[in-house]
Amino acid sequence: MPAGVMVPTRNMPSMISGNGNVGGFGTISGLTLGQPNNNMMEGQLHPFEMTQNTSESEIARMRDEEFDSALKSGSENHEGVSGDDDQDTRPNKKKRYHRHTQHQIQEMEAFFKECPHPDDKQRKELGRVLGLEPLQVKFWFQNKRTQMKTQHERQENSQLRAENEKLRADNMRYREALSTASCPNCGGPTAVGQMSFDEHHLRLENARLREEIDRISAIAAKYVGKPVVSYPLLSSPMTPRPLDFGSQTGSGEMYGAGELLRSINAPAEADKPMIIELAVAAMEELVRMAQVGEPLWMTSLDGSTSVLNEEEYIRTFPRGIGPKPTGFKGEASKETCVVIMNHISLVEILMDVHQWSTVFSAIVSKASTLDVLSTGIAGNYNGALQVMTAEFQVPSPLVPTRESYYVRYCKHHAEGTWAVVDVSLDNIRPNPAMRCRRRPSGCLIQEMPNGYSKVTWIEHVEIDDRGVHNLYKQLVSSGHAFGAKRWIATLDRQCERLASLMATNIPTGDAGVITNQDGRKSMLKLAERMVISFCAGVGASTAHTWTTLSGTGADDVRVMTRKSVDDPGRPPGIVLSAATSFWLPVSPKRVFDFLRDENSRNEWDILSNGGVVQEMAHIANGRDTGNCVSLLRVNSANSSQTNMLILQESCTDPTASFVIYAPVDVVAMNVVLNGGDPDYVALLPSGFAILPDGSSGSTGSGMADAGGSSGGSLLTVAFQILVDSVPTAKLSLGSVATVNNLIACTVERIKASLSCENA
Repeated sequence: MPAGVMVPTRNMPSMISGNGNVGGFGTISGLTLGQPNNNMMEGQLHPFEMTQNTSESEIARMRDEEFDSALKSGSENHEGVSGDDDQDTRPNKKKRYHRHTQHQIQEMEAFFKECPHPDDKQRKELGRVLGLEPLQVKFWFQNKRTQMKTQHERQENSQLRAENEKLRADNMRYREALSTASCPNCGGPTAVGQMSFDEHHLRLENARLREEIDRISAIAAKYVGKPVVSYPLLSSPMTPRPLDFGSQTGSGEMYGAGELLRSINAPAEADKPMIIELAVAAMEELVRMAQVGEPLWMTSLDGSTSVLNEEEYIRTFPRGIGPKPTGFKGEASKETCVVIMNHISLVEILMDVHQWSTVFSAIVSKASTLDVLSTGIAGNYNGALQVMTAEFQVPSPLVPTRESYYVRYCKHHAEGTWAVVDVSLDNIRPNPAMRCRRRPSGCLIQEMPNGYSKVTWIEHVEIDDRGVHNLYKQLVSSGHAFGAKRWIATLDRQCERLASLMATNIPTGDAGVITNQDGRKSMLKLAERMVISFCAGVGASTAHTWTTLSGTGADDVRVMTRKSVDDPGRPPGIVLSAATSFWLPVSPKRVFDFLRDENSRNEWDILSNGGVVQEMAHIANGRDTGNCVSLLRVNSANSSQTNMLILQESCTDPTASFVIYAPVDVVAMNVVLNGGDPDYVALLPSGFAILPDGSSGSTGSGMADAGGSSGGSLLTVAFQILVDSVPTAKLSLGSVATVNNLIACTVERIKASLSCENA
């Protein structure tokens, strides 16, 4: 470890006894280092024991099999049929398969009850015992699972049919009773006074909702020149929201936000009719832009993106929100993708500010709902109107954030089709400090079979981007920094992550795979909080005050400090954050693979002190093998130091990649892996944000390019370090110099390692 890297340590309670249990720890730059003990992982951390010599190829195979099994939920593609189904007895045709014996069937039935998804090793062993080929065993289990699934669905259908008939009979009985209801005194029709309280309340609510529909329809008809179809009221209550996302700090209150967002309040009553008119017109524009192609949208020269024809746009939508402000430039993009989430859940995420800012934490640094003009009708978000403020970011302190004040409107267009649109309100409440204006932007969501949805995303903004650093100008000018491709790629990756979180069918027997369902959820929730904390502290958000270090030979390093008090998710004291961004002549995929690989970690991680890094446990949360949450152990080469645990999440998509990690307490991680509450695990995340440099090669195929021809990379390195455990202490210049030295050494090591690879 280089000289000058030591920072003050903080004492922690003893966690190891003399018999080999976990012992006391100190911290170096916020990283938890243990005391000597060669047996700390033996007999204590059984939830994540694994063999020491697991090869890299085997770990990759485990990730692929785990995620595939989780998504298929017990149903596999049939590659053939077993001999059980071969009923062809024609004498002139040779049988392709033989019939299993009664003994073989009984043995496989018994094994199926214990393990319906045997792996390759189990199938070979079972085939050896029963005298069958492993492929025969595989086909038998596939057919058996299909048979069980069919029986289960048949039973469910019968049960639902019976319940439906019962409800139908009850409905008819109630209808007859209501049609013949009469007053017991006069014999006339029942008056309101004799209604039940619930029925009377429902009728009043129904009348109120109809008045609201008529009012919005009248405004819409006046604006767009034609009546708006009213949707029938449904009696079903609001659907419960099963999605459990963490809330991003500051999404409820705009604490620490810039002067622009702090100066904006909820709209006045006189402005609300104009806001509704604007939202209805924006919805119509968004749907048309999502559904039409040429000449409104033209294909780019490389054929990878759609480019808006500005002249055709002005002819098609002459009213809009007014002319482009002087000095502003337009950015418009359109992308379509099929994601693994049903349309109702997608709408709920977009209309809930906490879930929305959490799913898009890499893009949304701040978000707040100022006013709810309508909660929707028919028990869902159809017709919901929200006035919001948000701040959008690129994960680098060199790119200014984009603040926006807008209305969000959700509408159900047809069966299985929804749309959510945003449009700026600066024409209603002008603000000279506004540097970003959102023309109708949002997404069109269409239901697809098997719980999938087709999402068409539109991003259309006008922006003053003169404050962007030269390093990022090409990326921002290309539209990929804030465009539709980044939003849709992030959504696709997060939907895969949620599918992994909800999966229950996890393969057993593979070393390092966490199969405990509660443990998986706790570990994924902890990793999600780590990622949110990293993204919130790496950008140029107005909630931060970055200071550029000068006179140290590293004037491109930005630092900021904050005090951590009474936050169970952070260690108490003064936290120093440092970040720097630089260009690498290497493709983003190569940078990502290098930084996430535990085998190359000691090439850049100074604080691992040259130790060997081993993956102890992992959770695959995406199709790409790089999308993974891992628990790493650093086996120190110095016998005077014990091992260290690191929680790491790596994630990648065609527009951005992240490798985020934080040292974690051994005892606390044992609690998490057994399903305990992860909110009380203290984290100080550090890591890397990798973006394409904006050249034509890097923005085309992006992270998915396996070759070296996808352009260069923009790499942001960020550390969060506890420099003093006393929140009231003063920040010393020595601590700043130490952090500056740490980040400079890390950057040099990364450049040297990747230059050697590229040579």
